[in-house]
Amino acid sequence: MTLSKRVSLALLTAVLPLLTGCTRHSKNEQYYLIATNTAFPYWKSAAAGLAAAGAEYGVTVDTRGPAGLNPQAEVDEFRAAVASKPAGILVSVANSSLMAPEIDAAIAAGIPVITVDSDSPESKRLYFIGTNNFEAGKLGGRRLVSRLNGKGNVVFFTNPGQPNLDDRLKGYQDILEDYKGIKIVEVFDIKTDPGTALDQARVYLARTGPEKIDAFICLESRSGANVAEAFKRTNVTDRVLIAMDADTDTLQLVGDGTIDSTIAQKPYTMAFLGLKALDEVHHYPVKPLGQDYFLDPNSPFPVFVDTGVALIDKTNMDPILRKRLANP
Repeated sequence: MTLSKRVSLALLTAVLPLLTGCTRHSKNEQYYLIATNTAFPYWKSAAAGLAAAGAEYGVTVDTRGPAGLNPQAEVDEFRAAVASKPAGILVSVANSSLMAPEIDAAIAAGIPVITVDSDSPESKRLYFIGTNNFEAGKLGGRRLVSRLNGKGNVVFFTNPGQPNLDDRLKGYQDILEDYKGIKIVEVFDIKTDPGTALDQARVYLARTGPEKIDAFICLESRSGANVAEAFKRTNVTDRVLIAMDADTDTLQLVGDGTIDSTIAQKPYTMAFLGLKALDEVHHYPVKPLGQDYFLDPNSPFPVFVDTGVALIDKTNMDPILRKRLANP
């Protein structure tokens, strides 16, 4: 081979990856997002973020988990993902006592795990990407105080024991400690079924006099629309309803005034950043993976990446709703 041909071949070898888009990545790299309630718009948004990052990197991604809130089914999906020896797993933890041992087993097997949306701080997950749920609750609490003028009866709709929802409740409680005129009457357990919120809301709406419920707070995504339906069926317009998340139904109900406001998260961002974080660990492994990095001042990982929240009401909802309608 002549010198000129050898030089040409060397140049082609160097330039070809740039022309073809080849990088360090491969379709053989498999990443998972494991969650519950995957049929809900919130998790469809997260799945879109995962897919976008996967397409950018040229890796294989998959979002898995039960359509409803079923913590054991989520554990089963996580185990199946671990068995396939993927490059990394993102997981939103529905029940930390169930999921923490599974996360630890995955880490022990050399599989990077990052929690998103709902954390398991007692596990050996590398770190958490998502909402500061305590601060989200405080944001809602400040809105509640202003709408009630510091006085009234309040009920909450939640799934007790789900870490992110518990933290939101604590945030509300932290704000309300300074307002003795606002009383938390009940924290209602929807028992993993947001549809129960509709019937229970009608029970609360029937209360009158000193027992009247003045404000309804939904700590998870789908209860807001169900409580709003109870408002509509009983023609109620003098109560405060604060919801969670920014799916199309919720935004439209904010627009017509049934829902006062909603606290919006960024599930797309959680999954998008999460995939990139896992990819970095996969290609540049940290050893030992299972070390406790929490107190290590030279840790390669943060403890928490806050993706942010925002309060949405009639004054700022239009551009967000237009985007939702354009990308259902």
